[in-house]
Amino acid sequence: MEVRHATNPTDFKTYTTERLRKDFLIEGLFVPDQISMTYSHYDRMVVGGAFPIQEKLELADPDTLKTDYFLERREVGFLNIGQGTAVISVDGEIYELDRLDVLYVGKGKREVLLASKDSANPAKLYFCSTPAHKEIETRKMTMEQANPTHLGSLETSNERVLYKYIHADGIQSCQLMLGVTSLKTGSIWNTMPSHLHDRRMEAYLYFDLNADARVFHMMGEPSETRHLVVANEQAILSPPWSIHSGAGTSNYTFCWSMAGENYTFTDMDVVKMDELK
Repeated sequence: MEVRHATNPTDFKTYTTERLRKDFLIEGLFVPDQISMTYSHYDRMVVGGAFPIQEKLELADPDTLKTDYFLERREVGFLNIGQGTAVISVDGEIYELDRLDVLYVGKGKREVLLASKDSANPAKLYFCSTPAHKEIETRKMTMEQANPTHLGSLETSNERVLYKYIHADGIQSCQLMLGVTSLKTGSIWNTMPSHLHDRRMEAYLYFDLNADARVFHMMGEPSETRHLVVANEQAILSPPWSIHSGAGTSNYTFCWSMAGENYTFTDMDVVKMDELK
């Protein structure tokens, strides 16, 4: 597991593009028959990807976490972004996830195994894990059950559908929140005006991009913004003090996940357009 330390907005202003990418961009999430993980010191979130084809992969990293098992003091949310069906075993109980289905697994579950139902059509599992203070039941939610909300318009290039899975009115958790936003053809902005929430961090996974397409992810303080150029199936760590907007060279889908103090989806500080620089 790679470990990423936190920074502050004053030092951030001096970063080169190489340093920005090193600290905030996560590449290589989906390696065949491996689990790839990044441990962020922003709210102790672990961002990971699993690409099981022939092998059954166990969610574990005792050397980094210094615990007997991964979920000893954590919770985790899995999202299948692959075309094939994922098979997740949680202490022997089997759950199958089709594309854009989500599974929440709470604190205290000892063995979590990840596999694909068909090696010829494998799943891709993106996951985010955060510290947890109590045990909450394991729960699956399909895309159709995630209360899709239609937002934006084609006139402002941000027509999109928001799916909320793990949140106060959906799958319950200790602090993890997770959802998916999918942009319609012809739309490129995932949110604008931008916002931030100083009480929690956020991670973004961008996917459903063609090989030659890119998303320009905006970050930094509103008064001095920066950007990162992001390719398909790459993730971003967004600090609590940073805005997080993006514009693509085509439409795309992204998974957003949050961790921190507050557990309210609408807890955000909107940034007016004339404040952005």
